[in-house]
Amino acid sequence: MAEEKVKVFDTTLRDGEQSPGCSMNTPEKKRMARQLEELGVDIIEAGFPIASQGDFDAVREVAAQAGTKVRVAALARAARADIERAAQALEPAHHSRIHVFLATSDIHLQHKLRLDRETALQQIGESVRLARSYAEDVEFSCEDATRSERAYLCRCFQTAVEAGATTLNIPDTVGYTMPREYAEIVCDVRRSVGEGPTLSVHCHDDLGLAVANSLAAIESGARQVECTINGIGERAGNAALEEIVMALKVRHDLVPLRTGVHSELLYPTSQLLSEIIGVNVQPNKAIVGRNAFAHEAGIHQDGVLKLALTYEIMTPQSVGVPTNRLVLGKHSGRHALQKRYQELGYHLEPEQLKELYRRFTELADRKKVILDEDLVRLLQHMEQPLPTNV
Repeated sequence: MAEEKVKVFDTTLRDGEQSPGCSMNTPEKKRMARQLEELGVDIIEAGFPIASQGDFDAVREVAAQAGTKVRVAALARAARADIERAAQALEPAHHSRIHVFLATSDIHLQHKLRLDRETALQQIGESVRLARSYAEDVEFSCEDATRSERAYLCRCFQTAVEAGATTLNIPDTVGYTMPREYAEIVCDVRRSVGEGPTLSVHCHDDLGLAVANSLAAIESGARQVECTINGIGERAGNAALEEIVMALKVRHDLVPLRTGVHSELLYPTSQLLSEIIGVNVQPNKAIVGRNAFAHEAGIHQDGVLKLALTYEIMTPQSVGVPTNRLVLGKHSGRHALQKRYQELGYHLEPEQLKELYRRFTELADRKKVILDEDLVRLLQHMEQPLPTNV
């Protein structure tokens, strides 16, 4: 029996780009899209064509350059003009998807859209049918699904399926839900619409739970996950693609599902995005942060030197990071110090190492990170007192 696959729907170029300071022009979107295609994502959401001429052009050019193994999606509100514009932008693609959305929570219906529930249901049916007249693959999203009344949410999805939607997205638009609740929502939607349509999830990180919620939904039967490189996106961001992919890979024993992502390209893809938008990830970011495979504590360094598995649950190379790093600082131990001197070409006798380590710790109390030149200077001045100014 073939192992089930979770489709990866990358929205870095659409939702991710909506993050303040992360906008991309058309050449940048094309460059990023090529990398995402090489990475192995299943769907690239290239933009929101109705938003501007620039966004329309970017979607069209991404669609034109895309190969036959990736599907290009464009976002549209549940409105004729949006859907027609999306269809036009997607014309050059080998495989396309129109992604239609309408808010379904009472908060959004009453205060944003000024719609009653029945009118919204009618709009869902009409817009999905229109989208199906342009594309065989139509995704429908209930915006703010996790704050929508459950029975009404299921009615909305049933209406979308009857109108021809092939994928149903259950977005946690405001990062409000928690894993157990989200899993229950996915199960309820599945019971209401049957086994035909693919269920998708799209989580925001307002409570820091986007990845956890996405994984809970996958375990409950969702087979498409919407995410972004580095977790960029509105407000606190989206679920991070690299974290979801590696969680499924590392804990395959608990969640025996696969993605088509080539994990060794995760770090290069993260680096490319940072270069394009000029926004680096935080140092302790899981999987792709510069400290993700760095060790400073002496106990950790000693363990990693003996067997990396003691403190690393995946190899750096598995995500495209060349190697781990032993950072020399005040928490470092003798083994790490000795190893670094060996790498610099110096063999230390036990008494030399003992004295150098004493001097090293004194220096490290004054300086956050010890550089190679500091180590050489310590060795050269073994018989002299430490400098007072560092």
